[in-house]
Amino acid sequence: MNHEIYQSPLSERYASKEMQYVFSPEMKFKTWRRLWIALAETEQELGLDITDEQIAELKAAKDDINYDVAKKREKEVRHDVMSHVYAYGQQCPKAKGIIHLGATSCYVGDNTDVIIMREALYIVRKKLINVIAELKDFAMKYRNMPTLAFTHFQPAQPTTVGKRAALWLNELIMDLDDVNYIISQLKLLGSKGTTGTQASFLELFDGDHEKCKEADKRIAQKMGFEACFPVSGQTYSRKLDTRVVNVLSGIAQSAHKFSNDIRLLQHLKEIEEPFEKHQIGSSAMAYKRNPMRSERIASLSRYVMVDVLNPAITAATQWFERTLDDSANKRLSVPEAFLAIDGILDLYLNVVDGLVVYPKVIEQHLMNELPFMATENIMMDAVKAGGDRQELHEKIRQHSMAAGRVVKEEGKPNDLLERIAADPSFGMTMDQLKAIMKPENFVGRAPQQVEEFVEEVIQPILDANKELLGVKAEINV
Repeated sequence: MNHEIYQSPLSERYASKEMQYVFSPEMKFKTWRRLWIALAETEQELGLDITDEQIAELKAAKDDINYDVAKKREKEVRHDVMSHVYAYGQQCPKAKGIIHLGATSCYVGDNTDVIIMREALYIVRKKLINVIAELKDFAMKYRNMPTLAFTHFQPAQPTTVGKRAALWLNELIMDLDDVNYIISQLKLLGSKGTTGTQASFLELFDGDHEKCKEADKRIAQKMGFEACFPVSGQTYSRKLDTRVVNVLSGIAQSAHKFSNDIRLLQHLKEIEEPFEKHQIGSSAMAYKRNPMRSERIASLSRYVMVDVLNPAITAATQWFERTLDDSANKRLSVPEAFLAIDGILDLYLNVVDGLVVYPKVIEQHLMNELPFMATENIMMDAVKAGGDRQELHEKIRQHSMAAGRVVKEEGKPNDLLERIAADPSFGMTMDQLKAIMKPENFVGRAPQQVEEFVEEVIQPILDANKELLGVKAEINV
């Protein structure tokens, strides 16, 4: 590492080696050469005077990129594509005259961008499925454990720990649907020429329109795609980048929601993210266990959510068949969105894999509030025993307000049950009241909802993607 120049935190601290390779120069330039071979093969197949010997020469040198030659040439001509055409030609003297034949720079640039985005989406999809698998196990393990639910971050009707995890899962399933969809919609630019009209290819193929159409089909097939965009300017529509990064933004939104919930739960001491034996929580306060991984998820997620504006504005401001004001922005915004999401998913997987649950704290918080939530059940039982519903409702309101004041103003335990037991209007003993105070009686269908969701939605996805499971996240810091 050169300590005298800026290092991107995304590559140095957050993103995996796997994702970094996808956006590496080696991946890019090797893909350029694969595209040049696909173009030469296609042109040969459609009747141009290109020999097997020339194609064999191109294939022999496809992975041996002479970067020094390309870099030196680029300093002279200020054009990265033509510099690599020149460098490839130096290694392939018999084929150098047919490299890039009929193509414009976007033939390698844009087609490579789509190929790289698809490879990156495959990594995102794999990690997303593994987060779903880990979170499914957590949801099932704790599907029956009652916990205090919140609306407006105020105590509300109880749910279960597993049901809350199912809410996180549900959003990830929506994200997976979006990832699957965008992968299915990806198309190559193909060989469209300088303004998208294929004029150079029409000239090469002596005015044969069918051969021009066939060239796009064959190039797509050779590169593992079903089709090319039917129309384009010199570039594919930059709206594609917006669609892709929007999907990443959706994952970031889900991850941010999860991380916020974990941070709040850690404040309540109910659930904690993993904390390693020698980890330091604070430089000043040695006792602290800060939720730094969840905070990092939130931080990176905000970056991705804001980053989506870059391709959106770029797509909106392209002039006619193309302008070059997209290039510098694209080189930053798209790779960094993927690198950040990669880091987010590794953190998400790491946190879920090591979540620590504190049942006693969860139970204590729930039991402190449960008397208030049980008042309707208590009232119904008292009415069954002959009480007046309206009179009992008013008495419960009064007792609840008084018990609330005891908790908030005096810092004492909730004494609502004691007040009701002492009120002859209810005709209920303390034992009868405590019998009602079973948390599982107040969670509704939460356990069953988790089971049904896992059985009907989650498990079929995991079964269909068994070969992708087993990823363990490694976080750098």
